[in-house]
Amino acid sequence: MPHPTRRDTGGIGARIEEVSALRGFSLRELGRRANVSPSMLSRIITGQRQASPAIVSAVARALSVSISVLHGQPYIHQLQADQLDRLITPISVALDDWDIPLGDDDPPPRTLADLETVVAGLEQQRARAEYIEIAHELPSLLAEVNAHVLTERPGYALERAAWLQAELCRTVYVVGRQIGFGDLARLALSRMAVAAPQSGDPRQVAIERWDRAQLLADAARHDRGVLLVKQALKDLDDDGEQATKAVRGALHLKGAILSSRQGDTAGADDWLAAAGEIAEETGETRDYGLVFGPVNVVIHGMSASSDRDKHARALEKARKVRLPDDYPEARAGHYWVDRARAETWTAKHEDAFQSLANARQVAPQQTRYHPGVHETVATLLRARSKASGDLLEFASWCGV
Repeated sequence: MPHPTRRDTGGIGARIEEVSALRGFSLRELGRRANVSPSMLSRIITGQRQASPAIVSAVARALSVSISVLHGQPYIHQLQADQLDRLITPISVALDDWDIPLGDDDPPPRTLADLETVVAGLEQQRARAEYIEIAHELPSLLAEVNAHVLTERPGYALERAAWLQAELCRTVYVVGRQIGFGDLARLALSRMAVAAPQSGDPRQVAIERWDRAQLLADAARHDRGVLLVKQALKDLDDDGEQATKAVRGALHLKGAILSSRQGDTAGADDWLAAAGEIAEETGETRDYGLVFGPVNVVIHGMSASSDRDKHARALEKARKVRLPDDYPEARAGHYWVDRARAETWTAKHEDAFQSLANARQVAPQQTRYHPGVHETVATLLRARSKASGDLLEFASWCGV
């Protein structure tokens, strides 16, 4: 098992200790507020134990901070190196301009058909986790689609424009959350919440709630996220179409992870079982940029096991996964990150580093900004008296 050192790897334990000191909380007081034993907190701070999502959530609520604060997001130095930081303001401005028409000197927007093709291309880039490339395109695309929403007459054309607006806002959410800018992600979803009902597509409404449930989890409100998932399922009737089934299946998987991370093991298992039944009907799907099917159900089960500190069980599940050759890079990257976590905490450190390397190969931008990667790398560093050159290079690359 990993053993503690005083090496500063910027792990979550160090940030818990830092924020606790700022709040003036002793370990005993923090433990009382978070309902976590002081000895458990001590082991997390020294790196002897994983800070499970349920514990992180409880500690974040006790400290009155978001989970992203404890993860150390956003990773400013990486954002500056990738020049992503300079794109945040233009994207935010484009979202703020959602109800302002184009000026006389602005070029006219492309046709809806042309914009649909471009947005479909962005969805493919999203599946490949190409966040830097996407971020460059978003400000101008948002302006063009906004112009159509403001000028189209009620009817099919306006619904098409609103659907594109919802998709773009969701793309902003994905990028914003991935790079650790929660405010941008929330702003994007607030715009999506307006556009989705205007699109005439109830699945878009459900997907906005699916994403918003994750933001509630990021704010350590997993219970509210579960309630939102239930409301989304209630409002999205199963019309028999594969796309609808896939969205409903994805909602069940979201419910499973949220329940697992608030310590509701039985609830998580029920959500996973229901998702598995839907996946047997749909097979592997890619509707709306969601990745749903039997493989993803197993991957979520693996993640839920790790969340409960059942890392051996998670690794057992991970080894049974066979990723399809055409599996989206972003989803494959998440699999390798979750597998690395399980391997790290079962003392299979070389395997864990190889899994991290696999994640970097298939989805480098996602891996670089993934808080789970940062925590796993920090744990691997603490577990070695002398880290290998490859591990040190990887740590430097992702900013640990």
